[in-house]
Amino acid sequence: MTISSSLNAGVAGLQTNATRLAAIADNIANSSTFGYKKVSTDFSSLVLSESGAGYTAGGVRATTMRQIDQRRSIVPTDNPTDLAVRERGMLPVAYGAEVAATGTFEQMLLTSTGSFRTDEDGYLRTDTGLILLGWEANSDGSIPAVARETSTGLVPVQIDPSAYAGNPTTEVSMGVNLPATETEDTASGDPLSVTIEYYDNLGKPETLTVTFTPDVAGPGASNSWQMVIDDSALGTTVGDYTLDFNDTRTEGGTLDAVTLGAAGTAYDAVTGKVTVTVASGPIEIDLGLLDESGGLSQLGDKFAPTGITKDGSAVSNITGVEVDGNGYVRAFFESGAAQVLYQVPLADVVNVNGMKSMDYQTYMPTPESGGFYLWNAGDGPTGDIVSYAREESGTDVAGELTDMIRTQRAYSSNAKVFQTVDEMLQETTNIKR
Repeated sequence: MTISSSLNAGVAGLQTNATRLAAIADNIANSSTFGYKKVSTDFSSLVLSESGAGYTAGGVRATTMRQIDQRRSIVPTDNPTDLAVRERGMLPVAYGAEVAATGTFEQMLLTSTGSFRTDEDGYLRTDTGLILLGWEANSDGSIPAVARETSTGLVPVQIDPSAYAGNPTTEVSMGVNLPATETEDTASGDPLSVTIEYYDNLGKPETLTVTFTPDVAGPGASNSWQMVIDDSALGTTVGDYTLDFNDTRTEGGTLDAVTLGAAGTAYDAVTGKVTVTVASGPIEIDLGLLDESGGLSQLGDKFAPTGITKDGSAVSNITGVEVDGNGYVRAFFESGAAQVLYQVPLADVVNVNGMKSMDYQTYMPTPESGGFYLWNAGDGPTGDIVSYAREESGTDVAGELTDMIRTQRAYSSNAKVFQTVDEMLQETTNIKR
C-alpha cells in the first residue's frame, strides 16, 4: 500500500540521517586528532515500483567511506622523531603489546603520522603504543636486500641510548704545502713533520707522524723530498716515498712523481693515493694527482699543513636520533659522527580507501585495497618523510557544522512524514464512523 510505503521511506530517512549525524559527530570529535581521516556519508535512493497504477516509495540508503587518501597540512613540532608522510605512502607500525611480549610482531599496520619517542626498552613508540618498523642496517650503514611485498624483513626500530660507537680511520687526505726554498742547495735540509691522529678498530686514538726531508744535494733546487710515515701503534715506519715536484710555468708546485721506498704500497696515479698498513689495518692516504693542484704541493717558502682531513671517530655516546626524508634512521654521537641504524620504508596500496580502519589512526591492507609494496621514501609513487612534523586532522569543522544543520533539517522533515501518515491513517479510520 502506498501510504504504508511512505511510512517505511520515512523510517529509512531517519536511519540514514542518523548515520550521517554519527559520522559528523565522529569527525567533529576528532577535529584535533593528528592524522585523523574524515568519514563522508553518501545517500542513494531505493526504487521498489513505478507504474501507472500507483507508486511505492523505496526510501534511501546511506553508505559511509573513510577518506584515507586525504592529505592535510603538515605542522612543525620540536621532536625530531615526530614523523609525517608528505603526499602518498604510509609508515609501517605495530602494536607495542605484541612487540613487548615477543620482540617481534604479527600484524603490520599503516599510519600517515606519529609522534615517536624512545621508551624504556629503546623502541620508538607513540603514546598510544604503536612502534615504528624498519629494515635494520648492516654495520657499515648499508641496507640489506629485502623482500618488498611482505613485512617479514621489518623489525621494530630500537635505539639503545647507552650504546657506544667508534669508527676506525680508513682514509686520510694530505693537504700540505712544502716550502720550495727548502730544496735549494743553500738550505739547511732540516726535516719538517706533521702529526695526524687516527682511530684504531677499538676507537682508541693513535698517531701517524709524517716527516718531510728536503733533498739539498744541489746544484740549485732539487724540488725533491723524502716522505716517511711512522705509526705510533707499531712503533715502526709504515710508509717511505720520494716526492718530486714540477717547476714548470703551467704546472709549477704540483706533484711530478711519487716513488716507493722501503715501506708502503706503490703510488696509484689514477686515484692519487698510497696505502700504509698500521696496527689496526690499511689506511689510504690521498697525496693528490700528478700535475694537478690539490693534495701535496710545493710553493713559496712556508710549510702549511692546513688541509689534512680523515674519517673515523672516537668512542662516544648517542646524543640524538633523527629520520631523514628517505627514511634513514641516524644516530648522532658526541664525537660528531653519525651512523645509519635503520631505514623506514613507505607502504603503498592500489586502493588506499579500501583499507580497513583500526584504532589510533591506523589502517590494515585488505583484499579490497590490494596488496602492499614497501618503497624507499621518495621512490616510485611515494612522497618523503618529514621529521619534526605531524599531519593535521582531516576534519573541516565549519563544513561539518554546516552538514549538521542540513542533517538536522532533513531528520525533522522525515519525522514530519510520520506525523502526516498518522493523520492520514486516522482519517481512514474515521471513514467507518
